[in-house]
Amino acid sequence: MQRTLVIAASAPVPRGNHVEIAQAADGTVIAVRDLDRGIQYEVRDTTREQLDIWRAVVRDCRVTETAREPRTVLVVGFSDAASAAEEALSEADAAAAAAKAESDRWGGADRQPAEAPERFW
Repeated sequence: MQRTLVIAASAPVPRGNHVEIAQAADGTVIAVRDLDRGIQYEVRDTTREQLDIWRAVVRDCRVTETAREPRTVLVVGFSDAASAAEEALSEADAAAAAAKAESDRWGGADRQPAEAPERFW
């Protein structure tokens, strides 16, 4: 699921980076922390407010500089632990299947050893 956020600040975050979003109770974005680069963009002080903090992956970022104020539009996709674990397991299963197919192709350990010929003296 994707979500579009409009932030009243210049907060350029590269596509694919993981971010942590802090929102006020009214839905206003207070801060964006780029977890991959370790940079935090704060719109206003966050010490006294009740915040909702969640994580996502940046799908698109557009920064617009105007005469009044800079504006950033972030399109983010949610990154929850369950879907990340499911994706990792499916990739691991695919890698294991590919490795088995390759070992079967090259004659892996499942072949019976050839019998030694009888010796004549």
